[in-house]
Amino acid sequence: MTAAHQITAGFMPLFDSAVLVAAGEMGFAAREGVDLVLHRETSWANIRDRIAIGHFDLAHMLGPMPLACNLGLTPLASETIVPFSLGLGGNCVTISNAVWEGMAAHGAVSDLDPARAGTALGAFIRERAAAGRDPLRFAVVHPHSGHNYELRYWLAACGIDPDGEIEIVIVPPPFMADALAAGRIDGYCVGEPWNSASVAAGTGHIVTVKALLWRNSPEKVIGARKAWAEAQPEALAALLRALHHSARWCQDPANRGELAALMAQPGFLGQFTEIQMPVLTGHLRLGSGAERNVEDFFVPFDKAANFPWKSHALWFYTQMVRWGDIAHTPENLAVARDCYRPDLYRAALKPLGVALPGANAKVEGALKIATPVGSAGASLVLGPDGFFDGRIFDPDQIDAYIGAQRPG
Repeated sequence: MTAAHQITAGFMPLFDSAVLVAAGEMGFAAREGVDLVLHRETSWANIRDRIAIGHFDLAHMLGPMPLACNLGLTPLASETIVPFSLGLGGNCVTISNAVWEGMAAHGAVSDLDPARAGTALGAFIRERAAAGRDPLRFAVVHPHSGHNYELRYWLAACGIDPDGEIEIVIVPPPFMADALAAGRIDGYCVGEPWNSASVAAGTGHIVTVKALLWRNSPEKVIGARKAWAEAQPEALAALLRALHHSARWCQDPANRGELAALMAQPGFLGQFTEIQMPVLTGHLRLGSGAERNVEDFFVPFDKAANFPWKSHALWFYTQMVRWGDIAHTPENLAVARDCYRPDLYRAALKPLGVALPGANAKVEGALKIATPVGSAGASLVLGPDGFFDGRIFDPDQIDAYIGAQRPG
């Protein structure tokens, strides 16, 4: 088939780019008449800037990054929309062996439980402070990232002030493991395979995971230049259909070996195939010989994983407000609400007869078990989606939620 649409897309070397990568490499894009040209980048800042100046039509992006672009928090103004989510979960918090020993002395065990790990970390942080030692330094991948906000949410819920009791710095994902091994940082929050890479090297220990901090929670998305999307609606719709088929293929356990081998290639992750398997199976090696199975560790397709929920965007907005990135105003709230575009997702996929949620937003944290919900098309199951501290986010009660959040 002769491709009718050429689309240029950027991605970061992280496993959660798999749906975009496989769309190009496994022929899903070509079958929809799309010539998908992929460009690997080295930092999220590069992705952000190359979208802004028009080098990329769209890109693998951090969930909050398009909001930051639209809210004027980036060096180059660029209207960016989110018509597709690339999956749920996939991140871990990894710390140095020395910090793990300190936490273990305060009751931490290798069970990934966020509350237990956070309590132990808090005790260790205060022990260090009493001894006059420097604060621990944690790295996240970008200021406007799910990683930054989930790390802060976890710490604050466990009684640790992320702005006062630790230091948070920015390190691009592929450099995390090396920075930890070199002692430049004491811990980090990043997507796979860069947690498993530290464990495999014997230099890090995974203490908790995004899938337990907020179950089936948003992570990476497709961020598209709004001007391009409006000028090329057919190209975008064709790509969304390709991404849908790719995501379904990525979710299928029968394809794990082939997908891991694809992502291991030098042009994508350049890591051994076995380093890719934990994100696919949810079977994590944590360090010090410990292992753990995590349900729904990374979900590329099931449970409406690709639907761009407005409630996901709005939760990210509340965290931007909480940590001082942006003021809470009616204007900013409207920008955040308009960033994620389920209407474009629905329009592109409706001809396929697939399950489409009946709403554009949902109460986050309310589903304790996997729950069938009303949908157009095939049957649809959502959740569980609980926050580890039991809180609920109702997008219709944003003022109250923001008012109840403690900064630290």
